[in-house]
Amino acid sequence: MTHPGRPRRGGRPPVLSLERIVAAAIEVLDAEGLDALTMRRLGSQLGVSAMSLYRHVPNRDALLAALVDHLFAEAVVEFEPGTPWPDALARFGAAYRRMLLAHPHAVPLLATHPVDTRTGLALLGGLLDRFVASGVARQDALTAVQSVGVYVLGHALAQVGTPPGAEAAAAPVTDPTALAFYDQWFDAGLHAMISGFERRLCACR
Repeated sequence: MTHPGRPRRGGRPPVLSLERIVAAAIEVLDAEGLDALTMRRLGSQLGVSAMSLYRHVPNRDALLAALVDHLFAEAVVEFEPGTPWPDALARFGAAYRRMLLAHPHAVPLLATHPVDTRTGLALLGGLLDRFVASGVARQDALTAVQSVGVYVLGHALAQVGTPPGAEAAAAPVTDPTALAFYDQWFDAGLHAMISGFERRLCACR
């Protein structure tokens, strides 16, 4: 009988790849939290020694960077060519929030470990194109997108984060009334932010 998470005895060792390592890291993160995500624990999850992981990721910081980029990619949505940028930005904000709430232990990680700049710009290319198609300057588009991203992260932290001074992680919000409150709060704030950018950017043209 085999036991998940234990190194295999004999036979061919598992084939590792960065993609498989990141997928296993997300499993550990979701189930046990960020503090539990060590190279030793990840090796156990994959059934290999921790040293085997270093052929693919040089250290834990590199692992976390790859994890952040992978999770952020989950929030990227495609848009029809004619989608107005305010609608596209709202869809991005909603998709980003869905990803964060699906991985609540990852929220503090993404709040403190920014997505790689080149990776982020490549992933957001379709969204930025919606601004360009409307004549919005690239820097103004980046400011709007980054502002919405920070808002989404901050709101997710308010919903799933650990209060200052607490000894344990906060319990997930499951009460329907509380969930409805957070949804309404998020939608109102996102709409107000995008409407503000729309007025400002349209006035600049």
